[in-house]
Amino acid sequence: MTDPALIWSYLAQGPLIWLTATLVAYLAGDALFRAAGRASWANPVMIAIVVLGLLLWVTGTDYQTYFEGAQFVHFMLGPATVALALPLYDNLPRVRRAAWPMLAGLIAGSTVAVVSVLLIARGFGIGGPVLASLAPKSTTAPVAIGIAERIGGQPTLTAAMVLLTGIFGAIIATPLLNALHIRDWRARGFSVGVAAHGIGTARAFQVNQTAGAFAGIGMGLNAVLTAIIAPLALRFLGG
Repeated sequence: MTDPALIWSYLAQGPLIWLTATLVAYLAGDALFRAAGRASWANPVMIAIVVLGLLLWVTGTDYQTYFEGAQFVHFMLGPATVALALPLYDNLPRVRRAAWPMLAGLIAGSTVAVVSVLLIARGFGIGGPVLASLAPKSTTAPVAIGIAERIGGQPTLTAAMVLLTGIFGAIIATPLLNALHIRDWRARGFSVGVAAHGIGTARAFQVNQTAGAFAGIGMGLNAVLTAIIAPLALRFLGG
């Protein structure tokens, strides 16, 4: 086969091409991120999503075909989330010393994340499965998708909102926390983990190891609490 169109048609049928495309897109995003001096606006996940979106659009590939190859990356989200227990274990003495402030921040962050999006969506006349899909947007993707399925949401929409929330949180976290003069790396990391799950946690690790560790703790605890709060909030605010 010498025709490029035929070669692409042949390669696109196999799942390996889309797994490779996903990894290459992220590596390209990470290279641009480093070239930009690790600026928050040059988020590698955001860049990778744009690159992959353009590739799928240009090649006319539907999401289902792409996901057949990229589902290995999706599968790894689960073990990666469970592995966040390691920062909790490594920092257990520090967590104990800051237990009450962290508990207060966790409850406030999780509650505001769920209730605010439901109230805003209701204000715009959104209801039904779409409203249920928005409720768990601030927790990590594997947990958010499971919550959405349980409360009658659309997992695909939830996954998209999780990505947008994480990217937005990772971009604004550093300048916002700097503007608020918050210098404690534990507080900075924990707040980012609660508000912006995995993508925010990755950004926290890029800035400071302590912030990254506490972001991982916040992300894991928020996943548990959101699973409790989201169904209850939807029941009272879902109409």
